[in-house]
Amino acid sequence: MTVSLFLIIFGICSTATVLITETVKRLVYDKTPNLIALITALVTGCGGTAFYYIFNHMPFDLINITAMLLMGIAVAVGAMVGYDKVVQGIRQMIGKE
Repeated sequence: MTVSLFLIIFGICSTATVLITETVKRLVYDKTPNLIALITALVTGCGGTAFYYIFNHMPFDLINITAMLLMGIAVAVGAMVGYDKVVQGIRQMIGKE
């Protein structure tokens, strides 16, 4: 997996994570939105990379599986940092923090 391919998949999975997280939060009201974002990001990152491998007939060897796991971690870190900062910024703009 090249760096540019990793970044493209990362961008797509991060966008999908935001949309899925907001949908899940609206369906299931929960006091732990960070946990929802973390689980969604891990599933989206690993699953999105696996779909890419399947659709491009790439083998599931050790290197590709490692890249898939790293993608899940990268999307999870991006979702957690991005989610917290966006919520904090919105609260500051409306004056609740």
